[in-house]
Amino acid sequence: MRAMLGGPALALSWLTVLPVRGPQRIDRAAARRAISWAPLAGLLLGAVAAGVLWLLGRTAAPPLVAGAIAVAVLALGTRGMHVDGLADTVDGLGCYGPPERALAVMRGGGVGAFGAAALIVVALAQATALPTLAERGMWPALVGALVLGRIAVLPACRRGVPAASDTGFGALVAGTQARALIGLWIVTALVAAVWAVPGRWWQGPVVVCVALAAAAALTAHCVRRFGGITGDVLGASVETAGTLALVGLVL
Repeated sequence: MRAMLGGPALALSWLTVLPVRGPQRIDRAAARRAISWAPLAGLLLGAVAAGVLWLLGRTAAPPLVAGAIAVAVLALGTRGMHVDGLADTVDGLGCYGPPERALAVMRGGGVGAFGAAALIVVALAQATALPTLAERGMWPALVGALVLGRIAVLPACRRGVPAASDTGFGALVAGTQARALIGLWIVTALVAAVWAVPGRWWQGPVVVCVALAAAAALTAHCVRRFGGITGDVLGASVETAGTLALVGLVL
């Protein structure tokens, strides 16, 4: 029972700012359980974002302002890890040289031109899509898009995907997820997405497939470029899938 509860607790401890205490000993078994519960973090963050947008909807705040505030709340709620991972990953992919050079760029701590451009595009897309979904009353779709971003982490950590380094977060979680569990989460997302867009039952499942396929393609490219995944690559997968889902659901 303690091990079962340790997975969700560690997932929330890693992926949110909630003061949740995970297990004292963190090994690959604990990491496997935590990553399998990553969508739970998306559910809580989505609920928070929906609450913020609902409150701002009761004011005279323009939609873009409300969306920008919601994006800021999401960044704070994740300690900025996912957006930082996105920027670092794009900078690493944009540099020349061997994998060691790319990984050094990602560990550098600064944000280059490629990373800054990616952050601007993602922030603008999210800041416009989030209030649009709120105005339409598509609250389940809003929350579901953020859950989907965390579901994208599981295929990136599936068995057979290596880590780019022997140390760090990527080494702890790479190759820990069983394909059966990944399939279960994806099927759940597809079924739930049928009701995401009123009057267009097919749109939600299509968005799920496109968003997860894009995140998978990004992961595969990073494995080729870096030699495996890192924590930054997982953050980039979260932002890629979540942003594409938000945009796809407002089309």
